[in-house]
Amino acid sequence: MNRSFLALALVLSGAVGLAALSPPLAAQGLRAAPPGANRPPSARPVDATPQPADYIVAVVNSEPITNNEVRIRMQRFERQLVQQGNAPAKAQLLREVLERLISEKAQLQLAREQGVKVDEALVDQAEQNVARQNQIDVAELRRRMVAEGMVPAQFRQDLRDQLLLSRLRERELESRARVTEREIDQFLAEAKGAAAVPELNLAHILVALPENAPAAQVSTQQAKARQLLARARAGEDFARLAREHSDAQGAAASGGAIGLRPADRLPPLFVEATRSLAEGGVSDIVRSAAGLHIVKVLEKRQGGDAMAVTQSRARHILLRPSAQLTEAVARQRLAEFKRRIEARQADFAQLAREHSQDASGPNGGDLGWTNPGTFVPEFEDTLNSLAPGQIAEPIISRFGVHLVQLMERRQAALDPRERREAVRGILRERKLDEAYAVWAQEVRGRAYVEYREPPQ
Repeated sequence: MNRSFLALALVLSGAVGLAALSPPLAAQGLRAAPPGANRPPSARPVDATPQPADYIVAVVNSEPITNNEVRIRMQRFERQLVQQGNAPAKAQLLREVLERLISEKAQLQLAREQGVKVDEALVDQAEQNVARQNQIDVAELRRRMVAEGMVPAQFRQDLRDQLLLSRLRERELESRARVTEREIDQFLAEAKGAAAVPELNLAHILVALPENAPAAQVSTQQAKARQLLARARAGEDFARLAREHSDAQGAAASGGAIGLRPADRLPPLFVEATRSLAEGGVSDIVRSAAGLHIVKVLEKRQGGDAMAVTQSRARHILLRPSAQLTEAVARQRLAEFKRRIEARQADFAQLAREHSQDASGPNGGDLGWTNPGTFVPEFEDTLNSLAPGQIAEPIISRFGVHLVQLMERRQAALDPRERREAVRGILRERKLDEAYAVWAQEVRGRAYVEYREPPQ
């Protein structure tokens, strides 16, 4: 591998201030799932150096967070920052790591209260995804983890927790991200005749301020934001200011950077605040439901045709587990199908017609040409990892067990119906981004948090 499993897992866990959420487009009964569904976290490293006795640094409702938990998560961020060439500010990083753990703990408690569960097979699949991205099998993944001082069992628990959080967020945020036909019409009307959508690479500093905050807190936070704005415009390093002072989750790892995105996939508040700014410009203070933001333009690009996409044509065989067909048996059966197809002992289309349990079966499993975001993340990620003609190992989704083959790819302009669906996805993603920030604060606000001894 080119980098350690720990570094890879950091990338997979995705420390960003704004949630990246997949747009839902329906096709063949498959639809996109919510944020983070395909982004498993890192395993916990084993530190061989002697450590002081562990102690509780905070209690979330009735559950403790220990110093060791903070230290382990801290190591993850520190290694990532070192790889990026950034010198971490330890005090700020400790505070941000603790707040992230508090937020996650509160969300996991809510998931358990609501009865959200994750099957062991989905954890298996997430582990397989990590192995596949490293072009090795699961056994080799675990062997290399141990060699790097990591605990595979804790890795699986972290995967399970992130899958639980993904399912909870899907349930909680779905109703907040509905897009109306009128909103699509308005978006298309505003875009009509416009030039290609520009791409923006923005960074921001968040000074958290609840909408109903008391006057004293508003005054304090506004003063803090004004000081940070003055320092940013005076030429201080914006990334360092974000790492040390931003209340946005992930600011320590990203220096406040959101990453290069089309303008229509960014919060409208940020786009409007930076519309007249050149690269390097810093916006005035703007207010959102999450608090006060200072936004800097890192890069501006004139994008291409936002309505031209890379389409994939795939086919699959779907087996739905039942009392007569267990999930394990379904996977074994599809693995045997794969072996026979690759040995030229069977034809994919014929097997799909005989065995696939969905509407694509009579068509030989052909799903037709599809746009990005059409399928649930576990299906889409697998499809994106394939070369034309390649067949993946059997995968599990909420619909059953799939054997997937990528047939071909192409660049295509969208017809009017597809354009509306693409806009629907853009608007839904935007709403989910905004809803997630507010929802995470709501969950955190409802939790009883008692701070004990500071983490070290």
